Amino acid sequence: MNIVFMGTPEFSVPSLKELDEKFDIKLVVTQPDRKRGRGKKVIHSAVKKEALKRNIRVITPSKIREDKEAIETIKEINPDFIVVVAYGQILSEEILNIPKYGSINLHASLLPKLRGAAPLNWALIEGHKETGNTTMYMEKGLDTGDMLLRDVLEIDDSMNVESIHDSLSKSGGSLLIETLVKIKEGSIKRKKQDDSKATYAKMIDKDLQEINWNKDSNDIRNLIRGLSPYPGSFSFLGEDRVKILASEIGTDNENNKYEPGEIIKVSKEGILVKTKNGSLLITKVQFPNKKPMMVSDYLNGNEILEKKFEGRG
Repeated sequence: MNIVFMGTPEFSVPSLKELDEKFDIKLVVTQPDRKRGRGKKVIHSAVKKEALKRNIRVITPSKIREDKEAIETIKEINPDFIVVVAYGQILSEEILNIPKYGSINLHASLLPKLRGAAPLNWALIEGHKETGNTTMYMEKGLDTGDMLLRDVLEIDDSMNVESIHDSLSKSGGSLLIETLVKIKEGSIKRKKQDDSKATYAKMIDKDLQEINWNKDSNDIRNLIRGLSPYPGSFSFLGEDRVKILASEIGTDNENNKYEPGEIIKVSKEGILVKTKNGSLLITKVQFPNKKPMMVSDYLNGNEILEKKFEGRG
């Protein structure tokens, strides 16, 4: 098979590796290089780094919909498939219609739930018990194409967005291979999405990151899990904007003399904070200009003198 692969972040890399080893990726399309840091060092996307290791041709159009040269390059390859895994740009119908067997997307949710940019985060924030990958035919709508195959991941209480990311990233390549083989064999059935059951996973913004202690303990914990380790939820402790990276539901739920956000107790186990319906034990934090660390480690050389976490939003 001739394959054009489109992807950008680390999530896409295992799929690139497996497809290149099983078939033959002729071209990789990824987001343009970025300049970062004080020295404005040029940084390649994770997908570009892997493609260059494998001596695969790479192009980096800034707006692929409008880039005639990039579109002609894809047409010259005459691909059987375009495979898209977290590329980060919207494709035109002209591009989607180039490959012989179609343009296939790997989306990290159980469609039609959590269409959109941040399905991994929202699966946790919304307290889902399972998530997964779905392969689908691409069309001009946002994650609305006919579904093909899926794999399911059970979500347990120990998981955060990093662990879900790693699990689905690893399983995505195998699901794509199975999908492409079955399409070419003609042994796969496409299934229309039920739009009435669709939900949307919007991009994460700063307003979402700030913890509201007037919410239920479980809702706050799900937010923390859904944003850990990056970008991280946060709350203010005095003048410090503290990232909160891990927590547990507190067992001290009878202490009604405290207001939401007030610190009930600080110990090696963590920082116990009052919530709307009980308490939350914060176990991992990141203070300004410090590394992420367990509360027990932070307390070895620091004190927590403030009495309350507060919002500034």
